[in-house]
Amino acid sequence: MKNVIKVVLVDDEILFRQGIKFMLDREEDFQVVFQASNGKELLDYLDNTDEQPDAILTDLKMPVLNGVETTKILHKKYPSTKIIALTSYDSHSFVANMIDVGAAAFVLKNAKPEELLYAIRQVADKGFYYNEKVLKILKEIELMKKNAKSELDAAFLSPREIEVLQLICEQKNTAQIAEILFISPRTVEGHRTNLLLKTESKNIAGLVVFAIQNRLALIDM
Repeated sequence: MKNVIKVVLVDDEILFRQGIKFMLDREEDFQVVFQASNGKELLDYLDNTDEQPDAILTDLKMPVLNGVETTKILHKKYPSTKIIALTSYDSHSFVANMIDVGAAAFVLKNAKPEELLYAIRQVADKGFYYNEKVLKILKEIELMKKNAKSELDAAFLSPREIEVLQLICEQKNTAQIAEILFISPRTVEGHRTNLLLKTESKNIAGLVVFAIQNRLALIDM
C-alpha cells in the first residue's frame, strides 16, 4: 500500500476545484483532506488542525486573501508545508514571484493531468518540482543576479526594484505591474520614482537604456 499524500485544494472556482478533487480521488495515494475558496479559509483550517497536509494546491488570484500573500504567510508560519502554485499565469514575473515567496512547485491550469499528479508526488517526496520552463526562468533569475552584482553594488537596487525594472522593460504599465507583483499601483509608482532617482534617468526610456547597459533586465528583441 502506497503512503497516502494528504492534499488541500485552494481555489475560488468551485467547478475547477471539484474537478481536481475528482481526479485525485481516483488515485490510491491521494486524499483531499480540505477545500478552501481563499487563503483565509485555508489559514483558519491549518490553525485549527493537528495534522498538516503534505501538499497545498493554491490558485494565485482569489478574493479575501490571494495565493501570493497566502504563500508568504504559510512559508513563515508553517515552513515545512509544501505549496504548489496552480494558475493560468505563466509569465516570468509570476513564476519568479511565487518561487521567491516559497512555492515548492508551479503548475499551469492547462497542464496535462499527468504533470499535476507527478508534481504533487515529487513535492511530497523531494520537496519541490520545477518543470523545464520554471528551471529556465530560475536560471535567468540567477544570471540576472550575477550580472547585477558584477556591474553594480549589490545594494544599489533592491530585488523588488529589479523586478519592477524588468516589467518596465517588458512595456508593462503601472496597473499591470501592480497586478503581476500583487502590490498597489502607488507602490509601483514609488519603486519607479526610486529607480529614476537611483539611476539618474530622466524618463522610462532612460530606465530601459540603463537596464540594457547594465544587463539588469532580460529584453525580448
